[in-house]
Amino acid sequence: MTVKKLLSASILLTLLAALPASAAFDPGAYGVPKVKDLYLVILRDPDAQLLALEGGKIDMLSDLARPVDIAALSKNPAVDMSLASGFHAFFLGFNARTFPWSEAELRRAACQAIPRERIVRDLFSGYAEPLATYLPPVSPYFEPGVTTYAYDPAAAAKRLADAGWTKGGDGVLVSPDGRAVPPQKILSPTASVAPTTTEIAVRAAEALTSIGIPTTAEPMDFSTMLARLDKRNFGMYVMAWSMGKDPDSLYSFYSSKMDVPGGYNLSGVQDTALDDVLDRLKFAPDGTAAAAAASEAQKMLSDLVPAVPLYSRYSISAIRKGWKNVFTSERTTADNLWTLLAMEPESGPMRPLYLAQTDEPRALSPFTSTTAYDWQILGMIYDGLMASDPETLEDMPWLATSWSVSDEEGPEGMRTALAFTLREGVVWQDGRPFTSADAAATIEFLRKNEVPRYYDSVMHVEAIETPDDHTLKVTMKNRSFWHLHGIGGLPIFPKHVLETVKEWRTWLPAGEKSPDDQTLTGLVGTGPFVFREYRPGEYVRMTANETFWLGLGR
Repeated sequence: MTVKKLLSASILLTLLAALPASAAFDPGAYGVPKVKDLYLVILRDPDAQLLALEGGKIDMLSDLARPVDIAALSKNPAVDMSLASGFHAFFLGFNARTFPWSEAELRRAACQAIPRERIVRDLFSGYAEPLATYLPPVSPYFEPGVTTYAYDPAAAAKRLADAGWTKGGDGVLVSPDGRAVPPQKILSPTASVAPTTTEIAVRAAEALTSIGIPTTAEPMDFSTMLARLDKRNFGMYVMAWSMGKDPDSLYSFYSSKMDVPGGYNLSGVQDTALDDVLDRLKFAPDGTAAAAAASEAQKMLSDLVPAVPLYSRYSISAIRKGWKNVFTSERTTADNLWTLLAMEPESGPMRPLYLAQTDEPRALSPFTSTTAYDWQILGMIYDGLMASDPETLEDMPWLATSWSVSDEEGPEGMRTALAFTLREGVVWQDGRPFTSADAAATIEFLRKNEVPRYYDSVMHVEAIETPDDHTLKVTMKNRSFWHLHGIGGLPIFPKHVLETVKEWRTWLPAGEKSPDDQTLTGLVGTGPFVFREYRPGEYVRMTANETFWLGLGR
């Protein structure tokens, strides 16, 4: 496994020694989960998480961040650890819609005022690397040749002075047109949930105050914070994003077209030239054009500074020994779907598996849930047409066994036509057969309702056809290299459940009963695990889907 040189040598050697070797990846070797009962135990306090793992109350702990915890667990003979480079990126974000963050020069100065290298060194002891760009270094589209803002408060002050900013008698910055910078707040989760994130907010606030931007950190419940962000009721925030392998995420985060309620463009930055480049990225006809647009977009973003990139962290997880068939790769730690499908005790009968759920799920709705805490659960319920090979990141068949992409002439020029052949024999968790009608209903529902989480994937759909139960054809209005991943990566929902959804914004399926099976809720998918119950403050319980399609014919 490739590990960055920043890691502490002694801990690195321990991690590598503890990491179990994985056989060559073969999806055909997997089937119905061997674990029959899965509990996601809600433990918000990091100390409680560590004690639960060491005491055997939980079997797996994901997303370790505190160096002291990593060091302690690496020495624990009862624990195996795994590390992987990931698509993690952490930002200090601005609301550029209003003063003072509407002023680009102030955003650039703020970037220079924050000691990202010191923060990473102090808080992560080498388990993260400073980030100066808008894609993490592991991305194949990462562009290193961008404008960077090294920590230099004096240079930040000079930048502002040269642009006409002054300081009042109270030391607060005043814009060239005479407006004093009002007190600012940085939204963050509470220290009990995310201690390093809260500490970063505090340090960033101190750094900004030192150059004349009066700033304090405002820790709050994470769900409340997300609601504030959705409503654009904020000045600044700190948050990590788990970004996908495709760079068109830059379009979602920074195109003005995605500045909609609930959308991912939190900054609201408005720049016509950037929009043009992001359009070229989103609608690139081929890989070469996509790479060129991704490079240009990163350079423009580094000049506009809609957010301050701070660091990219390695993924580190811990699992108690005594389990076999644990899967790891350079790109994924042990806490992955393949592990959950195959793992079983090394000795004795099967028993429940206990994972740490490090915060409460917010809504458990596939339409409105945006947190990793929700999708840790939802991701085991719903499947897409395509998946990614966990070793190579190449496209892999999932609910679709094959697909084709073609260009055709449309009323407004060339457009992309997609054709998927769907897997036969798949059934929903309530027993109904999965067909192309379900995939078509999913795309139409998301398009018609303009659901923000998925809208950039479906907004350009022109037509949907289902010639038979196992063929889906989707014709787009335009041509894009990313349309295949946009449609193929959507979670597919059952048509018969979608037909019961009256208002998607307030739909809470975990609290409803399935009309076909009263033992199920409205969370009905084709995935490997079935949602059973959620007890706030205690756990989420799931069970193996005994009809999971990966076990067909086995």
